[in-house]
Amino acid sequence: MITLTPLRLLSSMATREVLAAIAEQYRRASGQAVTTEFGGGVKVAQRVASGEAAADVVVLSASAIDRLIGEGHLSGPRIDVARSGVAVAVRVGGARPDIPDEAAVRAAVERAPSISYSTGPSGIYLEKLFARWGILEAIRPRIVVPPPGVPVGTLVADGKVELGFQQLSELINLPGIEVVGPLPPEIQLYTVFSGAVVGTPDRAEGARALLMYLARSEHTALKQQYGLESPD
Repeated sequence: MITLTPLRLLSSMATREVLAAIAEQYRRASGQAVTTEFGGGVKVAQRVASGEAAADVVVLSASAIDRLIGEGHLSGPRIDVARSGVAVAVRVGGARPDIPDEAAVRAAVERAPSISYSTGPSGIYLEKLFARWGILEAIRPRIVVPPPGVPVGTLVADGKVELGFQQLSELINLPGIEVVGPLPPEIQLYTVFSGAVVGTPDRAEGARALLMYLARSEHTALKQQYGLESPD
C-alpha cells in the first residue's frame, strides 16, 4: 500500500545510516517515499511516549520498543531489525590499547585520563560493569557524559576524550577516530534494535510493509557495512 504522503521513520542514532540506506532502497523498489529522522534513543522514546513524535515506524532498542508497546504508544508485534555490539575507539593517531580480554579492558579504563560512553543501554551496562570491577567511583571524575544527540566518537575525535565506548554502528564510519575493536566476548553486550508501528489506521498497512522490509535478511551484508548484524 502506497500512501500519498511519505512514510515517516524515526530511530535512534545507532541505526541512522543503515536505515536511511535501506529506506532509500525501499523507495526505489516500491515507489513509496520515506522520510527519516534520528535522535538520541532516550529522547526519541520520550517523544514517542509523549505523543510529540510524528512517525509511522519507530526503531529503538528492543527493550524500549517493548515498553512503548506495553504502554500503548506503539502497535505490536515488535519486529527485530538488527543488533550491534559495543566497541572501543581512540582518536586517529592516538595510543591504541590492546584489549583481548576482560582484564585488558579494565586496565585500559583505569589508565585512561578520560573516558566516555552513551546514556543508552550500552552506557547503563558499562556503569554496572565498572561497578562490578569496583572502579566506578574512582574513575567517575574522568567520565565525560556526551550531550544529548552527540556521539561519543565525536568527543574522541575532538580530543575531549581519550577512550570512547559506544555501539560499533555509531563508531565505524565516524571520521577522526580509530575503532580499536569490539569488547571481548566475555564482557560483550549486544543490543537488539527493533521496530513497531504507530498504528494510525490509514497508514498502518504501509508502515508495517516498510518495517518488514527493514528486517529482511537480504540486507545482512549492508548492515555489516555499518557495524550491525542481523538479529537472528
